[in-house]
Amino acid sequence: MTILVTGASGNIGRHVVSGLVGAGQRVRAMTRTPGAGRLPHGTEVVYGDFDDPKTFDAVLEGIERVYLFSAATAGFVDRARAAGVGRFVVHSAAAAAFPNGDDPGDPGISALRRHLADERVGHRAIERLAEESGAEWTHVRMGLLAANALDWADPIRAGEPVRGPYGGAGEPLVHEADVAEVAVAALLTDAHIGAAYTLTGPAKVTQSEQVRTIGAAIGRPAAFEEITPEQARTEWYDPDNGMDDDVLDWLLELHAASSDGPSVLTPTSTYEQITGRPPRPFTRWAADHADDFR
Repeated sequence: MTILVTGASGNIGRHVVSGLVGAGQRVRAMTRTPGAGRLPHGTEVVYGDFDDPKTFDAVLEGIERVYLFSAATAGFVDRARAAGVGRFVVHSAAAAAFPNGDDPGDPGISALRRHLADERVGHRAIERLAEESGAEWTHVRMGLLAANALDWADPIRAGEPVRGPYGGAGEPLVHEADVAEVAVAALLTDAHIGAAYTLTGPAKVTQSEQVRTIGAAIGRPAAFEEITPEQARTEWYDPDNGMDDDVLDWLLELHAASSDGPSVLTPTSTYEQITGRPPRPFTRWAADHADDFR
């Protein structure tokens, strides 16, 4: 059996590939940057692009199961089924499990609620492609990734403080290896067919705690410098790189909502129920990524 991992060069995809190779599986890794490396020896790395149907046939030839990245298209899923794919494990997000209350087009909802509604609609669309394909499926819905802290690598490497608002804001950040481990189990066993799993870390970790934890992992102090939301809006505004006013509106609202109080996303016990082990804490993530901050 050959398993296709789409989005193979991403934070989750790389771990899915490693887990499958470690389990002795034949793996084809689809990526738009096949020369980027960082995938295990023995992986068949191929160029593929969801926006370029001409790449689909070579990518899907001989494939039986697919880890389906969230950028997938209906055309790709249809071609996969025609090629003989019988199982999809969908790379999704926790927002897909949120109640279907908000309409993203409603001008009366807040920026954060609109963002979560957009996320829900987008990820449910990919999930439905798998559900309606006639293949077996599992949805792996991740919460906010601990890997978002990599955005702080430059100031921490330079010995500068991480500047941001709401130092007490945080979420139960999930280690990408936890997400990949569940995805690998869903690809290799029949125990998870038809399941939709929401995965988080074990507990809320505030921004200030994250920075201190990274400092401990690299062996020198790292500091969080609190600034006002207005300062953050000015410093972060960068529409050429996706940080426009709409994004800043929901991002600042997200931080405010979880500042010095409960996280927006409630921690789940899903990972422990599946594996029998507690999810990896942020301390483990920081240790695993210490070289990224040195």
